[in-house]
Amino acid sequence: MKLNLKDHILFIGDSITDVGRDRTNVADLGQGYPLMIATALKENYTELELTFSNRGVGGDKLKDMAARWDVDCLSLNPTVVSILIGINDTWHTVGQNQFGSQEDLQQFEQQYRTLLTALVEKSVRQIILMEPFVLPYPTDREMWRSDLDPRIQVVRKLAYEFQADLIPLDGLLNANGIKQGFALLTGEDGVHPTQEGHEIIAEIWLDTIEND
Repeated sequence: MKLNLKDHILFIGDSITDVGRDRTNVADLGQGYPLMIATALKENYTELELTFSNRGVGGDKLKDMAARWDVDCLSLNPTVVSILIGINDTWHTVGQNQFGSQEDLQQFEQQYRTLLTALVEKSVRQIILMEPFVLPYPTDREMWRSDLDPRIQVVRKLAYEFQADLIPLDGLLNANGIKQGFALLTGEDGVHPTQEGHEIIAEIWLDTIEND
């Protein structure tokens, strides 16, 4: 992806993007991968006038993000939008009837497509879709895959459909965890990145986007 002079890059999603950002400060990027990416891009492209926004909200499922799409995304007029959402759609349905259901998956796809269509209509220049992910530590997270894997396939399908950049976080983080240890990347829950985990996500994002 070639960055433009005045690109406004928006990161939006759930707690993995939020990472303690100050909601009273619209410019605050939190303490996770969005801050790390913004810092690197500012250092690498000093000739550009890049701006960044973080609108991650902890606990959000796709429908929650959709409910604030106009305010937290479209109204900000970003030129580049990076989305990471979906793990809570799995996590919050564990043990419930909709876990792994085809109906829930279809709703997920339809709603995600609606959000992306709005970005196209808004003439957002570049869309970046990040796969939701889970690591198998603790081991009970392995049973989440029957619900999460189809959602990942939806993200891949939509990336192709909308000609978006796809960041295959799930496979890359799991591969990294096999080498370094899963707890190093996501601590005790297999989902929320540690500092090292956020650094790796930022590296993956930058490698994918800067080499596009």
